[in-house]
Amino acid sequence: MFDTKEDRKKMEEVIARFQDEMKKVRTGRAHPDMLAGIKVEAYGQFMPLNQVANVTAADATLLVVTPFDPSTIQAIAAAIRADQSLGLNPADDGRVIRVPIPALTEERRKEIVKTASAKVEQAKVAIRNVREDARKAVKAAEDLGEDVKKRAEKEIDDITKEFTDRVDAAFKAKSDEIMKI
Repeated sequence: MFDTKEDRKKMEEVIARFQDEMKKVRTGRAHPDMLAGIKVEAYGQFMPLNQVANVTAADATLLVVTPFDPSTIQAIAAAIRADQSLGLNPADDGRVIRVPIPALTEERRKEIVKTASAKVEQAKVAIRNVREDARKAVKAAEDLGEDVKKRAEKEIDDITKEFTDRVDAAFKAKSDEIMKI
């Protein structure tokens, strides 16, 4: 019998990466993960924001970034300002950085959904790549009978559909959240 546990595990990893990407997508409410992709030049190298500062959501429209080292405050503010996809304008008072989250326009909401749909397609392609690798492994297995190979291919297709449906469901929930005013 052909074992699909490894393929299922790889698809779970794709789903986990996809969900991490969806957390970064802006929905109009402040969330610390919005700044997860920001790299800050500190101590002579680029570091993830979470390694140089603590990010919290003070309320639904404000993020507060508290640097571990106050000397990095300008670099952090510049890095946040430089990320054009977020469109945020941080303000610092010398100790903390306040990042107001402006309300989204209808046009901007549609743009964000479009960007998120590109991430959906990337996740689906990754799932299909896992499926193709699994199918190649089934075809290459010489010790399996023809009927066992057919059942294994059907099981692989079923798993692929299950994970693709999970990606679609996560995207639908996220796009509903983005479009909700």
